[in-house]
Amino acid sequence: MYSLIKPFLFCLPPELSHHLTLQTLQAVHRCGLLPTKHYRNPVKALGLTFANPVGLAAGLDKQGQYGQALEKLGFGFIESGTVVPRPQSGNAKPRLFRLKSCRALINRFGFNSVGVDVFIEHIRRYRVHGIHGINVGKNAQTPNEKAVDDYLFCIKQVYPYADYISVNLSSPNTPGLRLLQHGDALADMLTQLKAAQHRLADQHKKWVPLVVKVAPDLTVEAIEMMSEIFLRHKVEGVIATNTSLSREGVAEHPLAQQTGGLSGYPIHEQSTATLRRFKAALGEHVVLIASGGIDSAEIASEKLAAGATLIQLYTGLIYHGPKLIKAVCEI
Repeated sequence: MYSLIKPFLFCLPPELSHHLTLQTLQAVHRCGLLPTKHYRNPVKALGLTFANPVGLAAGLDKQGQYGQALEKLGFGFIESGTVVPRPQSGNAKPRLFRLKSCRALINRFGFNSVGVDVFIEHIRRYRVHGIHGINVGKNAQTPNEKAVDDYLFCIKQVYPYADYISVNLSSPNTPGLRLLQHGDALADMLTQLKAAQHRLADQHKKWVPLVVKVAPDLTVEAIEMMSEIFLRHKVEGVIATNTSLSREGVAEHPLAQQTGGLSGYPIHEQSTATLRRFKAALGEHVVLIASGGIDSAEIASEKLAAGATLIQLYTGLIYHGPKLIKAVCEI
């Protein structure tokens, strides 16, 4: 079905196509016409049992509205968000660009969000049946020195509804956000987030793991420093990686100079190299979730060989459709 409608969708502006696809999927689901795909390849990680290791990356279901329909495509887990405390519109449109010849996207959404209160209404209404991760961030107007307050607020609000929570410190589209990945800023952030995690676990009588989503544009020295902090604070997982500021592999494309994060096939080698370095530094102590450039079973296999336990799809799904989920589940 996707191969039939893809040419039409790719004639539309990318953000419009994105919303139309999700709304159509939701409508078919509500009518009871969306068949449920079951790909069984159980994986135990983060203290949870995943039906299979293939998940949806954050960013596709930003507002927590479509997870129930999306999981019917066969995902082993869904990650919604990024959600921030207060509603914000994000960056001006156009802010999503399709580099078709490169099987890539550039986006500069900037955490467009309905805010955490409405987000929670959505996820309560469209409750995911399987494992549900929730990705949290900060409002653009919140200065970095107060960023932890935004993360703490979101974590407190979403904790009862999440199976794990991912902390987005690596989007390139919120000015200064990536500075929170480093040194004292990262250590101070994790000190407070982990303390909140323990308090909330006592309050809600359940443990919700915290994972951190990192950038692919990190030096070896930065990865070693971050890994030491992750181990010291007993972070349960790392998502490697977010989108890239690099334009390697797309430099000749007419849209290459658009501001924003690059995703899709061109970043898979850079992302895998980052994943491999984190694996070397973290060993078996931290679960690694691979995201970044996965658009084939072969690339997914490379991620698993580099140390990943779980896989997340986004851009590859847009270019190849739900058949990619099946292909990766079968490796």
